[in-house]
Amino acid sequence: MLNKAYSLISNELKTLQSLIRHRIYVSPKSEREVVNSFHKLYYNAITFDKTWGRTFWLGIPTLKCPLDLWIYQEMIQELRPDVVIESGTAYGGSALFLACICDMINYGRVITIDIEEKPNRPNHKRINYILGSSTSAEVADYIVKQVCQQDKVMVILDSDHRKEHVLNELNLYSRLVSVGSYIIVEDTNVNGHPVEPEFGPGPGEAVEAFLKANNEFKIDRSREKFYMTFNPGGYLKRVR
Repeated sequence: MLNKAYSLISNELKTLQSLIRHRIYVSPKSEREVVNSFHKLYYNAITFDKTWGRTFWLGIPTLKCPLDLWIYQEMIQELRPDVVIESGTAYGGSALFLACICDMINYGRVITIDIEEKPNRPNHKRINYILGSSTSAEVADYIVKQVCQQDKVMVILDSDHRKEHVLNELNLYSRLVSVGSYIIVEDTNVNGHPVEPEFGPGPGEAVEAFLKANNEFKIDRSREKFYMTFNPGGYLKRVR
């Protein structure tokens, strides 16, 4: 019996060793080309009413890449922020997703900002909807008053994607982010990174300008572990 078990284990090890020896090596360049090609296919499929254009959380349109939403879930569980600030509410799907994750860990609340009201946004005890521009003095002052000094704060930026607007948001809300927490700049993939090459300076360029003038934040590439993200270089961790 022992000889038979040993033989089975030995055969499994030989098979595994063979797979390791013959595995296909993909160079970083080829890997990036594959990821970018899939990224373009996935992103542009919204034209055909597919992928992120038809992504829902509990029936509410969410307009996100699910791979990024999974990362957000991991971050909330890991960091346990008291407050998640979101600019760009749209239909409220992402705010509901964030609130549901807060429900699951029984901690945290969501403040979400948009310039437009939309009907049938989800009601949730952890969500505070704010009507107005995320870069207006009135809204920024209101948000500051909603956050206690000891609160751990995480910020997600997903409103107007023009460089100037995003950079303004970064300067306004980065000061609320706790050391060790994050400000996430969404849709850094536009303007050819690798989608929508004709978009013009956008979130990616805003991040570049922000980091040149600010040494308190660093890009955390570990949050891009699923290869494709709509936020390449957009996970900014406060380090000091």
